[in-house]
Amino acid sequence: MLLFSEGFGTGHTQAAYALAEGIQRMSPGIQCRVIELGNFLNPTVGPLILSAYRKTVSTRPRLVGMLYRSQYKKSLNRLTRLALHRIFYAQAQRVIEELQPDLIICTHPFPNAVVSRLKRQGLEVPLYTLITDYDAHGTWVNPEVDEYLVSTPHVKKMLMLRDILPEYIHVTGIPVHPKFWERGDRKALQAELQLKNMPTVLIMGGGWGLVFNKELLSKLASRAGDIQLVFCMGQNEKLVASMREDPIFQHPNIHVLGYREDIHKLMDVSDLLITKPGGMTCTEGAAKGIPMLFYEPIPGQEEVNSHFFVSEGYAEILDSASVIDKWLNLLSDRYDQVTKHRNDAGRRRIRHLEPDHCAGQVSGAARTKDAYPAIRKKPSRYWRTSPNIHSNSYIAYSNKKLPCHGGQGSFFCINPSIFRGFLPLSTDDPEYRFWPIRRRRPLHPV
Repeated sequence: MLLFSEGFGTGHTQAAYALAEGIQRMSPGIQCRVIELGNFLNPTVGPLILSAYRKTVSTRPRLVGMLYRSQYKKSLNRLTRLALHRIFYAQAQRVIEELQPDLIICTHPFPNAVVSRLKRQGLEVPLYTLITDYDAHGTWVNPEVDEYLVSTPHVKKMLMLRDILPEYIHVTGIPVHPKFWERGDRKALQAELQLKNMPTVLIMGGGWGLVFNKELLSKLASRAGDIQLVFCMGQNEKLVASMREDPIFQHPNIHVLGYREDIHKLMDVSDLLITKPGGMTCTEGAAKGIPMLFYEPIPGQEEVNSHFFVSEGYAEILDSASVIDKWLNLLSDRYDQVTKHRNDAGRRRIRHLEPDHCAGQVSGAARTKDAYPAIRKKPSRYWRTSPNIHSNSYIAYSNKKLPCHGGQGSFFCINPSIFRGFLPLSTDDPEYRFWPIRRRRPLHPV
């Protein structure tokens, strides 16, 4: 299996690695490879584009939100897909031909669009799309996708509104690495991480180390006498260096860290998580059962993510000083109440968020390759329809030459309101075969 991701935020790639790990645990005979396709094909240009995107997200979040909303109901158009292919992904087909995967899984819209384009050009490899947020933006949707793996029933309903058949949408939850489902020994981990046995707050800026405002940082630092603070600022090395030099963080109970591979351990020894509401971080926090405060969600998918986890009782929005004061006071004065809250959350778990649910869906399909409807030796073919074709149109197949369109043995699209009386529109007629279609819906003739 080949898993394609992109580095626009670390969550997409983490989800791909988590899914690969789960698949190999369940089915050791299945080989998985994860590739950040843009960086892999463009090692020089790729990091520059990611850096520009990161700067835009951190300095112009409203612009990001505006772009997200303006394109919400739209798939990537043909010109955009062509530009992506020629500028960044021109060698994608060669990678696929060399690795010869039996299944491709995309965890980001860009490689998803590129592989979809290759499928239209004749690539015969099944394509799965794993949506790594709690929303269904239009850029995820392509008619060549064989199966969708989504986080919640709500996301499934949103895809169904985009004319995707429900049997091709599976509610699997976003996969997280198995280590987030295990609880380590708190005291042993505190000794390993050189942390004290006291109420602890973990503050994460995401993989990119997005900056928190000075007022919040100062308020947190002022409570370092009775609450341990662990700042994990990701790959933002300049921010890490400046925080370590800042006098307000010069306290034995304050720890400023950069990018870490052991976030699961830091969550185990922490009692509260303050973070940006990326889909992957939220899901990992929910798996650990740690209470979360969401700081300034970026308009768009982070807002949707935050609303979901707040509604499920796992988090609050950090939108005022009173929220952080409430939680810091709970940690210092009523620590047992916070501990109970975490234990209850750990037992409750979000529906469909199970350790091996997503991996089981994919590996099960691979094990039953000949019987499973979406994975075949020759994957299902798709017919694209023009946006101006009505939803009551049909795909028709003719066994004889037609005077209106197409030749003998050809597929063509017709609309009954236009051709009524011109063609025998009867599904019982042996000369013709008809399948009702709706725009951008995959067709599986039977």
